[in-house]
Amino acid sequence: MLAAHPRIAILMATFDGGRFLRAQLDSLVGQSVTGWRLVVSDDGSRDDTRAIVAAFAAANPGREIALIEGPRQGATRNFLHLAGQVRAGEWLAWCDQDDVWLPDRLARGVAALPADGPPALHVCRTILCAEDLTPLGPAPLYARPASFRNALVQACTPGNTTLVNPAGAALLASAAQAAAQAGVVSHDWFTYQLIAGAGGAVIRDPAQTVLYRQHPRNVMGRNDTLRARLARAALLGGGDYGLWLAANTAALRAVADRLTAANRQVLRDFGKALASPGPVAAARLARLGVYRQTRTGTAALLAAAAAGRLRQRTSG
Repeated sequence: MLAAHPRIAILMATFDGGRFLRAQLDSLVGQSVTGWRLVVSDDGSRDDTRAIVAAFAAANPGREIALIEGPRQGATRNFLHLAGQVRAGEWLAWCDQDDVWLPDRLARGVAALPADGPPALHVCRTILCAEDLTPLGPAPLYARPASFRNALVQACTPGNTTLVNPAGAALLASAAQAAAQAGVVSHDWFTYQLIAGAGGAVIRDPAQTVLYRQHPRNVMGRNDTLRARLARAALLGGGDYGLWLAANTAALRAVADRLTAANRQVLRDFGKALASPGPVAAARLARLGVYRQTRTGTAALLAAAAAGRLRQRTSG
């Protein structure tokens, strides 16, 4: 049921975003849910980003809009830094600087999640767009269920459509420092892992609520083309992916008391698998039941494990 007066903290990380920022800010004003405030953490922009935020605040005097200093350690650290800005009882909405939100972006999540219940996460799909916002097509619709066993090995809850209820926002704020210290690669991936690991609901809404602008400076970019899929599959066999898993595992271990007992055991078994030699690692991961959203993706994961590409040097 739609909360009558939700209080939402929209958390935007910026860095040299002036080219597209005005359109995104204007789309926030167009939201059908109006109970939000905006916190912008700027990571040392050299363009007119700060001036645009200041002008937006001046043009909306009845709206709480804050501009704070970012840690200047990259986008993920900037977003995790923002998690500490959430107040008690507030929802959390991650916000990128270069998208455009459709009017129901917040409303769909507020309607789907319990305002007073346990931690919960809602994401929608994006509409992939060219740099001028010409639509290119919808983002992929994932078919397999969301779960901790999926979250451990795949980021498939896009941060630019994420809304977290108050219990989930408080949980994330309490764990963000551990994630930053562990060097997690993605704030949205960690959000998925933490809420799923805590036993919270993860709702993937097929509705398309964000215009996801594709341009050369996207941190991640689209994943619906064959080229993009091949590139991401190649990451599974590269050293970086193993390092990402190691960092995520370290962050989750640091806040393991927030996870359910069952998922703490899953995390321990996952760590043991990653520390095992190749064929043993693959067998343990298969037995544990971790999976990606496609069979080919899961097969590539197990192949990378069997080749020793995911191995960590310490056990879980």
